[in-house]
Amino acid sequence: MTLRFSKIVMCLCLAVFAFLVAFGNITDYGSNFAFVQHVLSMDTTFPGNALMYRSITNPSLWTAGYWLIILGEALTCLLYLIAALNLWQARNASGQAFNDAKKFAVLAATLGFLIWYFGFMVVGGEWFAMWQSSIWNGQQKAFMFYMTMLAVLIFVIQPDSDLRKS
Repeated sequence: MTLRFSKIVMCLCLAVFAFLVAFGNITDYGSNFAFVQHVLSMDTTFPGNALMYRSITNPSLWTAGYWLIILGEALTCLLYLIAALNLWQARNASGQAFNDAKKFAVLAATLGFLIWYFGFMVVGGEWFAMWQSSIWNGQQKAFMFYMTMLAVLIFVIQPDSDLRKS
């Protein structure tokens, strides 16, 4: 039962994390919008770099990209909440039923990975050369986020067996 509770708590912690990130992006909209604006416009990358043709300078596209990030973070929160609820409801069930209840944890981790790995590392980091910016570079934090989600996912998907009756 301890392992099952641990898996539930870890999903809840990641739900709270994703909520706080989305909430922060909404309540401190200007600061976080500036991050997206600078990354997409590539205005703090190395001067004269040959990748500048990739830059996006349209404010409407900055806004759309930012809201796509916020939506992804909010959906990650929701999926982790559903995962925790499903695991909680199956906590006393058979090992197979508990294992079956893990699907939303897999979906949540996948979406979180898409946001923080694909979005921040691949798109932001490589396509928009965020790695060149000493000011607007979120790769280190993104790495921490998606690695935490992957570590929790690896733990959560470990098969659970039937509970022992005492």
